[in-house]
Amino acid sequence: MSSRPPRTTDVAGSPAPPVRAALVWTALALVYLLWGSTYLGIRIAVESLPPLTSAAMRFAAAAVVLAIVLRLRRGPGALRVPPRRLGAAALVGVLLLAGGNGLVVLAESGPPGDAVPSGVAALLIATVPLLVVVLRTVGGDRPRPWTFAGVALGFVGLVLLVLPRDGVDGVPLAGALTVVAAAASWSIGSYLSGRIRMPADPFVATVYEMVAGALALLLIGAGRGELADFDPAEVTGRSWAALAYLMVAGSLVAFTAYVWLLAHAPISLVSTYAYVNPAVAVALGALLAAEPVTTQVLLGGAVLVAGVAVVVSTERPSRTPPAAGDGTARTRSAAGGNGTGRTPPAAGDGAARGRAGR
Repeated sequence: MSSRPPRTTDVAGSPAPPVRAALVWTALALVYLLWGSTYLGIRIAVESLPPLTSAAMRFAAAAVVLAIVLRLRRGPGALRVPPRRLGAAALVGVLLLAGGNGLVVLAESGPPGDAVPSGVAALLIATVPLLVVVLRTVGGDRPRPWTFAGVALGFVGLVLLVLPRDGVDGVPLAGALTVVAAAASWSIGSYLSGRIRMPADPFVATVYEMVAGALALLLIGAGRGELADFDPAEVTGRSWAALAYLMVAGSLVAFTAYVWLLAHAPISLVSTYAYVNPAVAVALGALLAAEPVTTQVLLGGAVLVAGVAVVVSTERPSRTPPAAGDGTARTRSAAGGNGTGRTPPAAGDGAARGRAGR
């Protein structure tokens, strides 16, 4: 057995040096673990924080930090974009963060029995690559036959996961449908982000996506009466800590790692997060929050993730040299919650696109 570190390929497809390979695997581990843990972080945050307001706080804080970094590193004009592209980023941000992330937060909030367990929420969100394929097909693309087979398999897993079984240990149907609606919103935002004129710099686009998403979440939360009932003194330290973790680990550290990966690793490797994150989320939910892992969850989740793996492995979009900025081949991605990505929205790619929200 050789003791040399594993090698990946760079964007152009040539072998990467060992140091680069080590960085790739480190960044990939961060994306696997941090994004996989955000579902549990959301569940803990909403124990005593209002759901949509807490999500708005998370993205607003992340946007401010990212904007300050860009301003310091690139100068006064770093955040300047044409109004039309600003509107495009705002639209994508609302779909990804207010629709995608906001609905997940709502589904995970509430009393036991009504709230969707964090691991199950992650499994349901894994349908995003499948939904992106559906949108591509409707838009005139012709994915490969194996891609459609993966989509069909994934949706079988979805049905197995949420199908009521005599009302015993079933996934709350209303919550499950809410997460599926979140996945649909996320998929539409991911799909559109590759087809409308976004800000040229993906990090700049991310700032405006987060700002738009935060504003929409705040307005909807206010309409639900969250602000009227919100008393910071009643929020537990546990929830504040979870919110801080989501801001730093989920929206900044993992996002930065993902963007770097999009520019330095094959998209087929980067996209594996789409089926690793759910496994991490289920494991953490069971170990740290005593969430039940039933036979139904294991079977449905395994079939769903297998479908996603088939789709991701058969969808290998070509990569162009990365532009300065974010990192998917627009190189835009937005996995950190943003989907500003500009890579061709293949299943794996599109799924990831809006990950700032996770």
